[in-house]
Amino acid sequence: MQGEDVLELQCRLQQLSFFQGTSDGIYDKETADAVRSFQKAQKQQVTGRVDQATWTALGKGCESPATALPKSPPDNVNIIVDLERLTLTVREGERDYYEFPIAAGKPETPSPIGEWKIVNKAYDNSGPFGTRWMGLSVPWGSYGIHGTDRPWSIGSSASAGCIRMFNEDVNQVFEWASEGTPVKIQAPFSWMAGCCTRTLEKDASGPDVVYAQLLLKETGFFPYDCDNWYGYLTELAVRSYQLHHGLPTTGEVDEKVLMHLEEKVGVFEQS
Repeated sequence: MQGEDVLELQCRLQQLSFFQGTSDGIYDKETADAVRSFQKAQKQQVTGRVDQATWTALGKGCESPATALPKSPPDNVNIIVDLERLTLTVREGERDYYEFPIAAGKPETPSPIGEWKIVNKAYDNSGPFGTRWMGLSVPWGSYGIHGTDRPWSIGSSASAGCIRMFNEDVNQVFEWASEGTPVKIQAPFSWMAGCCTRTLEKDASGPDVVYAQLLLKETGFFPYDCDNWYGYLTELAVRSYQLHHGLPTTGEVDEKVLMHLEEKVGVFEQS
């Protein structure tokens, strides 16, 4: 076998000093031998195969520290995920209510920056998504906030794009957040620089549209959700920006307009 699961397994076995090979995501003989050694040390059945019991044992000692959480749920809940700080903050209106540590997407599989909503919720008892799942309204893939059976990854960029939490923590957020709860995933603008390689026009969609919307919002021309859709409101905001700055009012974001926005926001000063 090969893939992201194998890579995470190898990295964890390395942390525990059971694996000395190359973490390449390939389940080879050396990896299987390391699993057997770990299973033997844990007094598990020595199979060389990683089932749920082995994943659970790999996570021992990485559980969320016990904390006294507020008992009463907040009103007017919204969530901010900070990819730079690797935190998820539950907010009550404009007031921060409680902050949790997270794991987010790796550079090659980044978490979706933008302004989304929780569109579905589900319970689970175990597995890679942990005990709870909250799906997000991201249109170009299946992304969510969920628990994990790999708690050692919390505090790092380790996922395929989803937001991972300790199971104890995601259980609490699951109770506070309902379907429709706004979720803003944010990072420095410099993280998205270079994602836009085409001229953006009406009816376009994608992460590059989110980037343009975020830039427009930062400059005060787009007071709406940065939701990936280049609709009428986005086009109007672009025209207003172009008119205000003496640019041709095309309603499109070409290379010149993008560079103008990035300069106004100071994107490359954040690098």
